[in-house]
Amino acid sequence: PSSCSSRSTGLLPASTVRLDREKISSIGKLQRRAEIHSLYLQQNRIEKIENLDSFPNLRFLCLAGNRIQRVENLQDLPHLSVLDLSHNQIRVLDTEELPRGLQILDLAGNECTWQDGYRDLVVAALPRLLQLDSQPIHGNTAEGKAGGGSSSSQEEEEEEEDEEELLPELRIPFTVDRDFFVDLHRELAGRARRRRRKTLEEHRERLQELMERRALLLGP
Repeated sequence: PSSCSSRSTGLLPASTVRLDREKISSIGKLQRRAEIHSLYLQQNRIEKIENLDSFPNLRFLCLAGNRIQRVENLQDLPHLSVLDLSHNQIRVLDTEELPRGLQILDLAGNECTWQDGYRDLVVAALPRLLQLDSQPIHGNTAEGKAGGGSSSSQEEEEEEEDEEELLPELRIPFTVDRDFFVDLHRELAGRARRRRRKTLEEHRERLQELMERRALLLGP
């Protein structure tokens, strides 16, 4: 059985390591790589999450399509925002093992998603979560902040910054769950459009009010 060692291709950013479809059976101890932000390990034979503390600044981790049975050893990844563990063999989910900063989590295709109250349990454990198993989360802390009272242009800029930080992989090929990221992109864009529409409506109402007041002051 093989163990993974880091490599990347010239087509990807230097902050990305791609080791998908390499018949990897375990994640060996690697040299510390603080510059790595994205790690692809999908479609391998990995049975255990381990030794990822070699990438302390990891933001994006894809372990879809492996043989993982437990969520564990992720607490040393405080910056992790996107975690794809879909289509593994996770029967029971321990939410205490999930990094609290996660904003996107995919566990589809695991038996743990059949548990009673699964979705509520995960949402309660992850206050910044925006999307779970390709479905948006409503009313969470991250969304509440995004809906604050800033101007339309400020909101657009914040939306773009959030999307760029969350999804650096949108600009490079992605081979697993492409629709998942397309849907997320659409959801974020939809939120921005709704806020712009509301701001425009408020602007028009205010303009109408001012015109009516002006007409009253000037008289017939």
